[in-house]
Amino acid sequence: MIKNKYRFIVVEGPIGVGKTTLATKLANTFNSTLMLESYSNNPFLKKFYKDMDRYAFTTQLYFLLQRASEFKSKSNNDDKSNNIISDYFFNKDNLFAETILNVDEYSLYNKIYKYLNISISNPDLVIYLQADSSTLINRIINRGIDFEQNITEDYLKKIIDSYTKYFYSYNESPILIINTSSVDVNNANDYNMLVEEISKDIKGKNYFNPSSLRKG
Repeated sequence: MIKNKYRFIVVEGPIGVGKTTLATKLANTFNSTLMLESYSNNPFLKKFYKDMDRYAFTTQLYFLLQRASEFKSKSNNDDKSNNIISDYFFNKDNLFAETILNVDEYSLYNKIYKYLNISISNPDLVIYLQADSSTLINRIINRGIDFEQNITEDYLKKIIDSYTKYFYSYNESPILIINTSSVDVNNANDYNMLVEEISKDIKGKNYFNPSSLRKG
């Protein structure tokens, strides 16, 4: 078993980028508690992908309340000696809200968010997965989840832009950025090099590129 030096690791990125796959592999490798987003439980999500303007607010509000409850429960009940690896970042909730809600809805969302008085610790490491919109569309089609087939490339581009903007200025945790178009975590060599990289004392913003490591 490899020791995980980070108490709380978050794997984040747009839909279809491979968050759950990587978080699950890392949790197994480091014998850590795995925390997965229960997005399929959201009763508004299928409707949202068919009619985003109509169902954006209810979809986002459900996610906010669900994520707040999950993180509060985890912080209250988790064994402090165990590490956590999550396939979602709580801060993504506001990122999505700002992207998909209109001005009035976003204002109301912020009032509800402040009223909830949510206090969550920053991750010790964020692993930010990237891919272009055409790659994500192909992955979404190939994995064949019915309601996801309504997702458009234009929507994905908005989400990708929001992630790029957010993490460009994010400095509250060390970040390891991985372009999944050139890194395959299901490839043993790529994954082993990634585990080795995570085992280092990562500071600031870093890019993981196995091809450059092989050349070195």
